[in-house]
Amino acid sequence: MSLRTSKWSGLLRVGIIAAAVLAVALPWIRARAGGAVALPAPAVDIARDGKPGKQTVVFAGGCFWGVQAVFQHVKGVADATSGYAGGAADTAKYDLVSTGDTGHAESVRVTFDPAQVSFGQLLRVFFSVTHDPTELNRQGPDEGTQYRSALFFTDPAQKRVADAYIAQVDRAKSFHGRIVTEVAPLEAFYPAEAYHQNYATNHPNNPYIVINDAPKVEHLRQMFPELYR
Repeated sequence: MSLRTSKWSGLLRVGIIAAAVLAVALPWIRARAGGAVALPAPAVDIARDGKPGKQTVVFAGGCFWGVQAVFQHVKGVADATSGYAGGAADTAKYDLVSTGDTGHAESVRVTFDPAQVSFGQLLRVFFSVTHDPTELNRQGPDEGTQYRSALFFTDPAQKRVADAYIAQVDRAKSFHGRIVTEVAPLEAFYPAEAYHQNYATNHPNNPYIVINDAPKVEHLRQMFPELYR
């Protein structure tokens, strides 16, 4: 075999390998385009009984501005409040939480009507459009334990559904890595300072909101039209 033939043979092998890798990665690349992932509906959920009521769950997935903005646009959500969870009452202050040493995560308490939106549907939104649950202690430009992915449940049924959905999504390999979301009981939730509430709504032209959070709300509208309001 000549040197030239050997060279082209080697390039051909590299090209075949690259094409194979791209074929495997392309669905994920397309899914992640724009920072959102199309996920399957939960195989396990909490049955809706049709009676209006209120339940709560606390989600953490990076800066609470964007998480709050998304859930404020979900049908059936009565209230979404930015705050802190995972640490003590005396450290539930923005300047302290920002050190990453308090145990708190920037979180959003979601109060919802289970007759209008199921817990499983909220989970799907949480993992699909609010953040990347495979990122450990960071989201986008924000880094630290206060930006970790976490779900603080308020009853055993929520934990059961959350654990089942994480396992389901991991098995489906919907992400490039495994989900690292912390699932823990809610010990306490502390509302954040007033200037953090409704931040995305009140500051739509803030560059951080335009770049990081407005796209999340748009992804909700596009991917979940039946839930968007």
